[in-house]
Amino acid sequence: MSQLLRGKVALVTGGSRGLGAATARSLADEGADVAITYVGSADKAAEVVEELAGRGVRAAAFQNDQADTSRASGLIDDVVARFGGLDILINNAAISVEQGRKVDDPEADIAALDRMHATNYTGVIAIIRAAAKVLRDNGRIVSIGSGIGSRVGVPGLADYAATKAGLVGYTRGISRDLAPRGITVNMVQAGLMMTGMEPPDPEVVKTLVSSLAIQRFSDPAETAAAITFLASPAASYVTGAVLDSNGGYTA
Repeated sequence: MSQLLRGKVALVTGGSRGLGAATARSLADEGADVAITYVGSADKAAEVVEELAGRGVRAAAFQNDQADTSRASGLIDDVVARFGGLDILINNAAISVEQGRKVDDPEADIAALDRMHATNYTGVIAIIRAAAKVLRDNGRIVSIGSGIGSRVGVPGLADYAATKAGLVGYTRGISRDLAPRGITVNMVQAGLMMTGMEPPDPEVVKTLVSSLAIQRFSDPAETAAAITFLASPAASYVTGAVLDSNGGYTA
């Protein structure tokens, strides 16, 4: 194994399940020490940490509600105190709520939608701002988006799409800010996969799958491989990029 990330410290938000856990494993396989965050699934987080440690790297889990932006600086401080530094930030944690409800639906749970915006967008920005102050030179930031942020395709997904589309502009903007330090900033637009988030309406899933070039759900490990590439030295000249790993949804 190449161990391209030996000696690096990575933080994967939402790393207790789905794509986050797959990414944590992939980074560990390349030799990185890995911190993960979780909200309420402490047992699952502990299982992932044990699995990562079994790969011969240091690992730890940190409880963090990303919707509370005031906790971002404390999270980064805790990771740096535990591991001695930070090289890689993977912004994976996200939620999806109220799928299928149109913007004019009188029964929409606005509070839930606001929490989704806080988790998926402003919470990510808060963590990036805190991490950018301590990331070592030549570090990596990779945020996880969705093809829905570029092409919605079906009604009732406007708010979720907005949270992901906003990160595209932010990613491109801060790639300019951090380039003088050799820090690259990129985004991976993930596709349909079983991640533990709220399952989409079956009819919505049917419509989305039928629109793919590769008409199947992805394995989280497939997208984790793309994330790990962007986190590696091999991607040192890639920044401000949006990489689609969604089976051709945006093609």
